Amino acid sequence: METVLNVPQGRFELQRLPYRNNEKLRAWDAADEYLLKHVFEQQLLNVDTRVLLLNDQFGALALALNASTPVAISDSWLSQQASRKNLQINQLPERSVQLKNSLDWPAEPFNLVLIKVPKTLALLEDQLIRLQALITENTTVIAAGMIKAMPAAVWKLMEKYIGPTKPSLAKKKARLIFAKPTIQEQNFENPYPVVYQLENSPYRICNHANVFSRASLDIGTRFLLQYLPKDTLAKNIVDLGCGNGVVGLMLAESHPLSHLHFVDESYMAVASAKENFSNAFPERLADFFVADGLTEFTAESMDLIVCNPPFHQQNTIGNQIALSMFKQAHRTLCKGGELWVIGNRHLAYHIDLKRLFASCDEVAANKKFIIWQVQK
Repeated sequence: METVLNVPQGRFELQRLPYRNNEKLRAWDAADEYLLKHVFEQQLLNVDTRVLLLNDQFGALALALNASTPVAISDSWLSQQASRKNLQINQLPERSVQLKNSLDWPAEPFNLVLIKVPKTLALLEDQLIRLQALITENTTVIAAGMIKAMPAAVWKLMEKYIGPTKPSLAKKKARLIFAKPTIQEQNFENPYPVVYQLENSPYRICNHANVFSRASLDIGTRFLLQYLPKDTLAKNIVDLGCGNGVVGLMLAESHPLSHLHFVDESYMAVASAKENFSNAFPERLADFFVADGLTEFTAESMDLIVCNPPFHQQNTIGNQIALSMFKQAHRTLCKGGELWVIGNRHLAYHIDLKRLFASCDEVAANKKFIIWQVQK
C-alpha cells in the first residue's frame, strides 16, 4: 500500500492507526490532496496566517502545513496519536502542530480554516457553531471530502452557520466547499449535548454531538441490555467502546460492589459517559479513559468486559478496531474472566473470538444481532 503522500508542500511518510499487518488503505484520501494543492496554488499561507484544522484523520494536513504551526482539533484519540506518530516518522517536532480535542477549543481567531467533513453531521454542526467565535469576514473557510460522503446537508449547514457556499469541480471523486463568512444576525444556541430519558429507567442520558444514537437508545444496545450478565462476582468491569456509557450504567446498577471502567477513543463519548455516571451514581467512583481500547490497562486485571465494537472508522468499514479490542481484552482479562460482545450478524465476530479464546458461546440472537460470551 502507498505510504508516501506527495503534495506541493513536500513528501511525507504516513501510517494509519490502529496499525495492522498488510494495511490496504492509505492514511489520506484524494480530498486531502485536493485541499493541499488548492492551499498551495492560491497562496493562502504567509508567515502570519493562523491555521485551524478540523477532523484531520491521520495527520496528512497537519504534517503538510506544519510550517504554519496549525491548531488541529479532533474528537478521536486515535487520530491524535496518528498525528503524533507521523510527526515522529517524518522527524518533525510535536510542537509544530497544536493538537486539541473536540471539547477544548482555542480562543483566538483564525485566518484559514480547513475542515475534513466528518461522518457524523451533528459533529460538523457542533463545530460550525463553535467556529463562529473564531472567524471574521476575512477568514478563508474550506471544507473537503469525498463526494459520496458529502450529502446536501453539508452545504446547508455551512450556509446556515458560516455564509454563502460555492463548490469546486470534482477531482478524483473529491470536492471542496468554499464558504464566505458573513456576520450572523443571530447567535445560534448550540443544541448539543442532547439529553433524553433512558427507557425503563430513572436515568437521564447526556449525549455530545459525536456520540452514536444521540436522541434515543439504539436497537443494538436495547437488545444487549436485555441479556447483560447480572450478579456476577466481578470486581472490575469494563464498558469497552462505551459511547454514552449506558451499558456501564446498567452494569453498575446490577453490580453495586463492582468498580466500573469506561473506555472510548472519542473525547465526546467519554465526556458523555462521565456525566451520565456521575448523575446516576453521584456517590460512586468510576474510571474514565480516552484511549485506544485497553492498551493502558495492566494485564490480567479485569474480571468482566462488555463491548459493542464499532465497525467503521469515519467512512471506512472494517473489523480492524473490533479485532484490536478482542486482542486487548484477552490480554487484560483475569483467568476465568469473561468478554461479552454484541455485533451485527454479518460481521461474524465469533470467528475471531474462537481463534483467540478457543470457545465462543452464543448468549442470544435476533434477526440483526448476536451476543457472544467467551471466557479466558
